[in-house]
Amino acid sequence: MRRRDLAAALGAIVLAPAARAAEAAKVIGLLAPAPLRAIDSFKAELHRRGWTEGQNIRFEPRWAGGDDNRYATLAAELAGLPADVILTWSTPAVLAAKRASRTIPIVMGAIADPVGVGAVANLSRPGGNVTGFSTQNYELETKRLELLREFVPGMARIAFLGNTANPYAINALQQLHAMAERGGLKSDSVMLDMPGALESGLAQLMRTHPDAVLVVAAPALFPYRQTIVEFMAQHRVPAIYPFREFAEAGGLIAYATNFDDLFRQAADYVDKILRGTSPGELPVQQAATFELVINQKTAGALGLAIPPLLLARADEVIE
Repeated sequence: MRRRDLAAALGAIVLAPAARAAEAAKVIGLLAPAPLRAIDSFKAELHRRGWTEGQNIRFEPRWAGGDDNRYATLAAELAGLPADVILTWSTPAVLAAKRASRTIPIVMGAIADPVGVGAVANLSRPGGNVTGFSTQNYELETKRLELLREFVPGMARIAFLGNTANPYAINALQQLHAMAERGGLKSDSVMLDMPGALESGLAQLMRTHPDAVLVVAAPALFPYRQTIVEFMAQHRVPAIYPFREFAEAGGLIAYATNFDDLFRQAADYVDKILRGTSPGELPVQQAATFELVINQKTAGALGLAIPPLLLARADEVIE
């Protein structure tokens, strides 16, 4: 055998195992607004369970940013690969994934109302190709309104901020307006048509002259958290947010599902599915851990005293 042929043959022998491993790697599609911290918790938990990126799994991320309308195209890309399983974050993401494929397993890392929006038929035995985890956001919106009233006791008018492309946001705003009315509050809402209407939407929000603002749990707003937080600070408006990262960015207060815990549980479901369990046999579970984060520096800048009982209940106080 000539030296060149021998070298080629030896190279093929060395590369063959790596090539086979790459071919055998399971493909996990990630369909979410952005590479948020909980996605890292998901990956770490998968690694703990024996799945290593570049060896037996490959991640295919598709980030929609603040534009929920992109999910249809992104989900179709993942279905076309095809992915072995798709992890979603948000109502528009899972609905787009479900439309893109009726066979690829879909794990909802976080969704507010899976039955109400038609993602699954029921929680205990979802059937089909979709399962996952509910954030209990309707209940959390109620709690956020209560917390905001506790923080701003003189509040008479409140404004709600959501986005148009998320069915959950629309339903949540209806619920919040009814709650505000029962509580003797005047309320207004602004639905942002993302991603192009953020500045005009925030300006519209200020024209309602709110005493405080509640930002609805719409993940499409997450990439714009810094802009939203700085706008509230500029106009000296107290606001409560649905993700802890808003408080870390300078927002006054956040009350949220513990998404790190939720996505670690999602990794358990993905692990089971990759090992042969049907997603329809895994019940949709509800979030059980939540976190209250208060930004003491922002409270001071707004001239607000943090109620002692609220301070005692906080999981984290940012100083």
